[in-house]
Amino acid sequence: MNGFLKEISDIPGGERIHLCIQCGTCSASCPNVNRMDHTPREIIALARAGMRKDVLSSNAMWFCVSCYLCTVRCPKAIPLTDIMYDLKNLAIKEHMTMKGGRTSTLARTFAENVNQNGRVFEFGLVSRYLFRLHRFNPMGLVGYLPLGLKLLTRGRLPFRPDRITGREQLRAIVKKAASLEGRS
Repeated sequence: MNGFLKEISDIPGGERIHLCIQCGTCSASCPNVNRMDHTPREIIALARAGMRKDVLSSNAMWFCVSCYLCTVRCPKAIPLTDIMYDLKNLAIKEHMTMKGGRTSTLARTFAENVNQNGRVFEFGLVSRYLFRLHRFNPMGLVGYLPLGLKLLTRGRLPFRPDRITGREQLRAIVKKAASLEGRS
């Protein structure tokens, strides 16, 4: 067994990847398969072939909409949606997200925002995300001004976060989860 396949197999539910019969039901069930550079079936085949770089730099897991159709319809009950989440995390950890990957930037920004405030602070989320996205081209932010102003005038984008009580407990939970995952 190759190292990458072993790594996936060590993930809870990931051991079922060995049972894949390459029937294609997962790919046929996926509502977003037309946007993926590799179908879910191909992702499994690539992983089983030990093609770590091809899998982790793929856009497939970023276009997964978490509908669980692939998992529900799989004749071998492979939890592919959960494996896709784990592949996303691994890609982020190894800085192998797809080129120009806005989704990974949004995911990281969203997690930081919730960790800081205990809930989503829209203005902080959107501003940090857009600054990260356009850090090399600040003029790219200008196009968002009309929408931002409209949201502000309608009270849909407050300037101050509505923080929850117990943020420290939430941070402790996140820290513990990260340490269990080996990311401390």
